[in-house]
Parts: sequence; C-alpha cells; structure tokens
Amino acid sequence: MSKERNEPKIRIENVSYSYGGKPALRNVTLNIPANAITVLFGPAGGGKTTLLRLINRLNDLIDGTEMSGRILLDGRDIYAPGVNVSELRRRVGMVFALPLPLPGTIRQNIEYGPRLAGIRDRARLEEIVERSLKQAALWDEVKDRLDSPASALSGGQQQRLCIARSLALEPEVLLLDEPTSGLDPISTGKVEESLYELKQHYTIVIVPHSVQQAARVADYAAFFLMGELIEHGPGSRIFTAPRDQRTEDYITGRFG
Repeated sequence: MSKERNEPKIRIENVSYSYGGKPALRNVTLNIPANAITVLFGPAGGGKTTLLRLINRLNDLIDGTEMSGRILLDGRDIYAPGVNVSELRRRVGMVFALPLPLPGTIRQNIEYGPRLAGIRDRARLEEIVERSLKQAALWDEVKDRLDSPASALSGGQQQRLCIARSLALEPEVLLLDEPTSGLDPISTGKVEESLYELKQHYTIVIVPHSVQQAARVADYAAFFLMGELIEHGPGSRIFTAPRDQRTEDYITGRFG
C-alpha cells in the first residue's frame, strides 16, 4: 500500500458539485497524501461531507446533482466509465458520525463484509476479527465477549466497532465523517489514538467535529468555506500560521 512520497493517493482536480442547481463545491483542487491524516475542516455547509461522499461515490443515486472535474485514486478516475463501484467502496471505506452497528454480535459485525466477499475459512475470519478490532483500539475491551450483542456496547465502543468493520475489508482509504461528534472525551481520545496507528497502513481523510480535534490529528489540513477550498497544507502550519485571514478568523473563533 505504500506509495512514492511525492505521489498523492487521491487527487481532486477542479471538482465542482451542485445539488438541484445549488453549488456545494466550487472548483476544488486538492492532493491527499498516502499514509497520513488529512483533515477537512470549516463551518457547516462548506462542502466537506459532500467531498467525502464523492470520494467513494455515495452520491451516485441522488437525483438532480451535477459534477465536473475529476477524482483520481492511484491515478485513475473513479468516475470513468466501467469503474466497478463495489470494488471502489471496498478500497475506500467510510464511517459516519452516527455509529450504526449491524444487528447481531460483535463478531458478526466484523465478519459481515468478509463473508459477503466470499471468505468462509474460520481461521481466516478469526484473524480478520482480531486484527480489525486491534487496529480500532477495541480488542482489549471486547475480546472476551465477541458473541455478545453489538448493541450492548457503549457509544464510543460502537463507533470503534464501525471503524473495525470498515477495516475488516482492508481498504486503502478510510473516510471518517465527524466520527467522534457524539462521544465523551475519553472515547474521543481512544478513537484519535487509533487513527495515529491506522495511518501507518491506511490513507485517512477525516471531517473533525471541532477545530481543536482538527489541530490534534492533522498531518495535512484543508479549510473549506461556502464550498470553496480556501487553503491547505501541513497541519502544523495551517493551525499556527494560516496564510488566509478567513482561516485564521475561523481557527481563533471569530466566526463559525
């Protein structure tokens, strides 16, 4: 999964997108590096979640939308004719703000995707369950109750279970839309800790639930305002010395 350092995992080229004639993204160009955490941050309505959804084609079935520009994964246009969308979504997993475990046990939640993909070998499935839960920083908390209902987990544990469920298919990219928005500080900290481990193996794009979280986790950051990408760069620079006054005003709480 490793790539040349100067070759982005995802390349967004002049992407504009509208719902029912109303622009959601305007001419966005952004490179997303491999094996790093890229944060998309800014006020509500900036287009951040729309961009996440476009990266794994979740908006395909929404009527009245229009898109221009290109999104490339490993140099290939994901909207080109003939692209297998199911395969794309296996490579690009997504976790939403509200954790939604599947009915059934913790184990069944993790095994669901691999079983759909045709994996039946018990030892292989056991290995996937353990690896995925360890990567999501949940294994130590649930290893003795894998056959208990997923619905009995706490909110923070359910969110990490949903991350683990995405990781079971070994995606190359993990998209996270405010994954800690409903969690307490301790659970939030555990999810953030898991991200630092995950970026060794995956490319992570996250819409954080606060500027503070954005600053904590970002290797790279992109500030969105009213559908426009205002500026982007290393997180260490964006959050300490932004070049655009609007970015600084948002980071320092003057608006948003």
